[in-house]
Amino acid sequence: MTQNAAPETLRDEESEQDPDESPSDAGDPPRPRRVRRLLKWFAAVLALLIFGAAGAGYLYYRQLNDNIKKDPLNLGDSKVAAPTPNAAGQTPLNILLIGSDARDSEENQQLGGARETFGSTPLADVQMLVHLSADRSNMSVISMPRDTLVHIPQCTDPDDGTVYPASNGRTMANQSLGHGGPGCTVATWQELTGVHIDHFVMVDFAGVVSMADAVGGVPVCVDANIHSRDSQGHGSGLKLPEGTHPVKGEQALQWLRTRYGFEDGSDLARAKAQHMYMNSLARQLRENATLSSPNNLRRLAEKATEALTVDPGLDTVKKLYDLSAELRKVKPERITMTTMPNRYVGARVEPTEDAEKLFRLVREDIALDGRDAKPARDGEKKASAEPSDVPADEPADDAEIAVQVRNGTRTDTLAAAPGRTATVAGVLREKGFTQASADTTSALSEERTVVRYPSADLEADARRVAEALGIPADAVERSTDVSGVTLVVGADWREGTEYAAPEEDDSVPESAQALNGADDKACMHVNPAFTW
Repeated sequence: MTQNAAPETLRDEESEQDPDESPSDAGDPPRPRRVRRLLKWFAAVLALLIFGAAGAGYLYYRQLNDNIKKDPLNLGDSKVAAPTPNAAGQTPLNILLIGSDARDSEENQQLGGARETFGSTPLADVQMLVHLSADRSNMSVISMPRDTLVHIPQCTDPDDGTVYPASNGRTMANQSLGHGGPGCTVATWQELTGVHIDHFVMVDFAGVVSMADAVGGVPVCVDANIHSRDSQGHGSGLKLPEGTHPVKGEQALQWLRTRYGFEDGSDLARAKAQHMYMNSLARQLRENATLSSPNNLRRLAEKATEALTVDPGLDTVKKLYDLSAELRKVKPERITMTTMPNRYVGARVEPTEDAEKLFRLVREDIALDGRDAKPARDGEKKASAEPSDVPADEPADDAEIAVQVRNGTRTDTLAAAPGRTATVAGVLREKGFTQASADTTSALSEERTVVRYPSADLEADARRVAEALGIPADAVERSTDVSGVTLVVGADWREGTEYAAPEEDDSVPESAQALNGADDKACMHVNPAFTW
């Protein structure tokens, strides 16, 4: 059932309320796991996958190559080394998908909102990391809420040389795009996650509806009749009868924007509907290796390339085609979509400990669907996988490395273990780190023991400290919350002088809201207040 009514105009969320949100909601704290305007992510994923459906004849259209806009991959100073190849010589592939709210054309303006926002600094309102495993057997997707607080590193604009200093404290992640371009968003993700990013794909508003039309519709399901419109006229306008129906064009846009009418009306419900849509889209493209109409295929390719900005590694249709061929190796049942676990910090959110666990699984190329063989651990892992992320710089002599030891053994149920900083600082001094000192000012709460460092020049020193104590390499973290190499003794080391790393839990945290790509039985629950 196709609705002819045009969806409400999308508006700038920095200056106006969500178009699917009532005035009374606008003053409330933002809802968790907000994934705004996922239509832009839809466009980015579609733009990647559709080249896998294209006939070879389209690969050589020069005008398609000319359509694609290019930007540098990484504008930050610090880099994250590529992962070590597996035994077969394969490496994972990490792609950052960015949805920009740019108002730099009349078409974008019409889709994007208020006149006063024309030409304003764009925001990265949608950010998703796609991880393709080294053996190409599985794919993981992690989306980040747009108002997540992060440290944005120093970035340099490649066009005019403007240097944007590192953020003073934490700021919203979506502002990274305004610090020189998508390469700064890539730098921000790498600093947050420790994941090496190989490519980015950024898409703006333009072309999204036309691209959805060209695909021919994506099946979605509701468990009751739905009309996303309240008595005051708020809502996306989506109107569907109970059951499964293909949506395309403006109706697809309405589905992606609907909050009123789905479950409890939260952004979590909206994100769930969006993930269902994307899984269904991926299945559609895989089941229909070629589009039936050459005209539709040509129009889709044109709209896709016009909407894209990519890094130089993806700057031709041929390169995009090759990437799509890699992505298409993954069966839908091996695709897992998640949202970065987060918690409130005032009116914003920040990553939780579960988020770091999710990032670790990606760094170690562990499938989020739990179907991988259990990876090697402890001595076997150290022997078989010389970490490629070890910095090129050599550490200073042990006696020259200043280490501050802090007590992080406090938990929700236990007070901090007394004397831990002095004990562990003593262990370090015995091992030759004569400048180790105990910080007794306050107790922290850390689930596991970590070594933190503030800048790239101290990374090798931090890793040397971890190595001396038997602390795993993935527990070495860069953080601007410390001023030097800092060892935080966690709740996993409340006693004794030798650290024993706990067995890793490689299951996906429940807070990540994982959704399997093969789940074609999923159906959105309709709020009875929005049925007809």
